[in-house]
Amino acid sequence: MQPKETEHTGLLPHLFRLEYSKMTAVLCRLFGLHCIEIAEDIVSETFLKATEAWAEHGIPENPTAWLYTVAKNKTKDQLKRHNLFETKIRATIPVTIGDNELQIEQEFDFTRQIIADSQLAMIFAVCHPVNATESQICLALQVLCGFSVEEIANAFLAKTETIKKRLLRARANLRTDEFKHTLTLPVDTSPARLDAVLRVLYLLFNEGYFSKTDDHLIRKELCSEAIRLTLVLTGNSRTNTTQTNALLALMCFQSSRLDARSNEAGEAILFEEQDKTLWSKELIEKGNYYLVNACSGNDITKYHLEAGIAYWHTTPTDTNKWEHILQLYNQLIVLEYSPMTALNRAFAIAKVNGNKEGIREVKKLNLGELNYYHALLGYLYAEIDMDKARAHYNKAIQLTASTKEKNTLQKAKERLEK
Repeated sequence: MQPKETEHTGLLPHLFRLEYSKMTAVLCRLFGLHCIEIAEDIVSETFLKATEAWAEHGIPENPTAWLYTVAKNKTKDQLKRHNLFETKIRATIPVTIGDNELQIEQEFDFTRQIIADSQLAMIFAVCHPVNATESQICLALQVLCGFSVEEIANAFLAKTETIKKRLLRARANLRTDEFKHTLTLPVDTSPARLDAVLRVLYLLFNEGYFSKTDDHLIRKELCSEAIRLTLVLTGNSRTNTTQTNALLALMCFQSSRLDARSNEAGEAILFEEQDKTLWSKELIEKGNYYLVNACSGNDITKYHLEAGIAYWHTTPTDTNKWEHILQLYNQLIVLEYSPMTALNRAFAIAKVNGNKEGIREVKKLNLGELNYYHALLGYLYAEIDMDKARAHYNKAIQLTASTKEKNTLQKAKERLEK
């Protein structure tokens, strides 16, 4: 029995990440967003039952289908026990009742299309103006994308307690607001609402591409989920904007290098040292396609600029690429400043004007509390001052929580001795 328990213990967290938010979205489509806690309870109970049943009987042949079946049964039990059908959702679900048995299978299922529609509808519903923009994003990250409070805090570089309070207020506001969670996209897909949705997907992708949690530098499933949801947006005429296409282009370009960004131990590989034969030509071509679509109008957003930067990273044969990248960073930092944008711009300056100029630019930023600040200085000092390079690498290691990142930085420091 022990091997079975070990196997299911590893599989369930993976399925939880992939399926929890999908199941919750479908159930919220059934109950209404005001009953989100009920939906979450049903899904949580489903995974609890899986933990117990799979430990005793082993993993079923189709684990995902097993989860969906249990969730459907628990949903019907919940509807009967609490009489939700009579009091909350009779008008929203066309069903028939025969022999005292609730017949909802036709309308309630976990097909691929229903899951996609439910998630898309739900993210727009969660991004409702009843909440401030940041609260909309936090709530959507938790509900739709399955982020923990700690992951959301990392994404916003905020304290965990701050995020907890923001989520509590956001959920309370949704309960008091009387809007209905419909079976299709909300009518309001205005630029402000779409912008909030795109930012959620951007943060979701970044959590996969630059993960700060679970001691993984890269979490491909999050990148894939962000791309899938953004693709759904491009499939709807109201949300297929140049901004959406720019974000999708960025995701494709970045994802094309995922297999080359880490070694078998999960440690990061510097851009210059990546095996370019591992880059996905298919994703680069898709990135080019969506970037062309994104440039069909006059809008220039942060997604356009970041997609342009990612594009030049996938064209290693161009001798002037760092000049192009620096120009784009110059525009990006004016459009939307962030510490990481400033550090990346300083790196581009070093590539164009030399490490000494890059070091001067980094020191102007006064970001000594960030591990990336010291890691970049360690890299730039490596060819100028070994002692300073070593000191900055030590400080970066001290400030880094991830074991994988610590190992990467330690190896970079050890290379200084060779």
